[in-house]
Formats: sequence, C-alpha cells, structure tokens
Amino acid sequence: MASTNACDAPAPGFAPATLKILVAGGFGAGKTTFVSAVSEIEPLSTEELLSDLSETADPLDGVEAKSTTTVALDFGRITLDQRHVLYLFGTPGQHRFWFLWEELCAGALGAVVLADTRRLADCFPAVDFFERRGIGFIVAVNEFDGGHRYGPDEVREAVGLGPEVPVVRCDARLTSSGTGTLAALVRHLLCTATGATVRSSSSESGEPS
Repeated sequence: MASTNACDAPAPGFAPATLKILVAGGFGAGKTTFVSAVSEIEPLSTEELLSDLSETADPLDGVEAKSTTTVALDFGRITLDQRHVLYLFGTPGQHRFWFLWEELCAGALGAVVLADTRRLADCFPAVDFFERRGIGFIVAVNEFDGGHRYGPDEVREAVGLGPEVPVVRCDARLTSSGTGTLAALVRHLLCTATGATVRSSSSESGEPS
C-alpha cells in the first residue's frame, strides 16, 4: 500500500491559498478557449459578436475564422492541488479595451501570456505590460492547427525574453495542456519568490549574494 506523505495532506481546517492569475495575449490568441478548457466551474465570458467596425479596428489577418471577441474579461477557477486554488482572469485582446488591464492586474500574482505564432508580434504589448509592472509571467505558445511550429528558443529570441522567463508549448483547447501551463507558471513564481527571499536574507546577514 502506498504511503501518504503527511506534508502533502492539508491540516484540518486548512484553507488552500487562492491565487489570482491573468491570461493575456493578443487578439485571437486563445485566451477565452484556455480559460474555458481549464475552469472547473462554468466560466464567465463577456464575448460579443464582431461587428464590421470591430473588424476595421482589429484586422483578422491570420484569424479569419474568429467571429467573437472578449469585451471585458473571462473568469474561471481551477483547483491546481490541495494547496493552491487559481482564479483566472482572461484579459481582452483588442487594443481599445486595454484600459481594463490595469484594473484586472490589481492583486494578480502572475500571468500566462499566450502567443500565437501566426501573429507573434501581438503578444509584445502583454509582455511589456507585465515586465513594466514587475508581475511574473510565462509565455505559452498556443499551437494552432496549421500554424508554424517554433521552438521555445526561437520564440524567446523573437519576443526578446530574458533567460529567466519560461517559454512552454500548449494547446489551449486541452484541459491537460492548460493545467500543465498553469502548473509551470506556479513553479516559476514559487522559484522566483524563493530566490528573492534567499537574496534578501543573504543581504541582511552580510553574506555575498
């Protein structure tokens, strides 16, 4: 019979940590699909049909089949493990709705930036947004059918990411892939926080960092 590590089991009355995570990226990158695929509750979505005016403001080059767009946010929840419950907020991708990002990022622990290799430049604003605000993030390359397959290092170079930012592949349609992407983000955030704590402790004690 397999033994259970007591450290893995929550204590009686233990409440898992709730973490706010953003899912960002360019127009049509798969944010709504990602949140819907991983959410354990019926996701809240604020999608509206694209109008002729919208298509003029946001060209559909590379995403011609897209017929709806998020105008406020997507919301979902996933219990990642016994210790972590994630609240997911998908950001709107259209430029004219970016003013909502400031409100959505309040209290966010980290972010997944979805990159569409058909329109890779569309993820630049999201990367810049989180870098400027010091919010930890990873880049997840959403592998659309028929899209070119770039390696993580190629994406890292194209987007101008530092070596500390993980780049992972995902399929936003698959629950298992989305969950794996979120787990990668949480690991990255925990490692970053642990590293910052170690550096801070070394500095306070006078040890070289």
